[in-house]
Amino acid sequence: MDGLQNKRSEDDGGAKRYDLEERTAVFGENVVRFAKKIPCTAVNERLIRQLVASGTSIGANYNEASDAESKKDFRHKIGICRKESKETKYWLRMIASSEPQLRDEAATMWQEAKELNLIFGAIRRQSDGV
Repeated sequence: MDGLQNKRSEDDGGAKRYDLEERTAVFGENVVRFAKKIPCTAVNERLIRQLVASGTSIGANYNEASDAESKKDFRHKIGICRKESKETKYWLRMIASSEPQLRDEAATMWQEAKELNLIFGAIRRQSDGV
């Protein structure tokens, strides 16, 4: 993603791991910056609102999951993260269709949304004990 710099930290084994809280926050910031580039037309107005809502909600729900009151609450919030990342992919596709000149940037962001979706799916499955 354009300018996406994920904060990394060393785990005990010396391997790099991503700070998912930071990654989702940076993604939300990038969604906001991207939305500002989209021409404001009658059609795009709705797409922009939807994209910003779903794209920024991923990180907000991940923060809530981090402070979950129970395993059930955690699974629910992670499930919302997964759904919002999938929805974000949809809105990016619609924007790329509406504004072909933004297709490449939308595709890059779509890829990040896809990766986040896969990560949250894995977290959810792991929390199920599968």
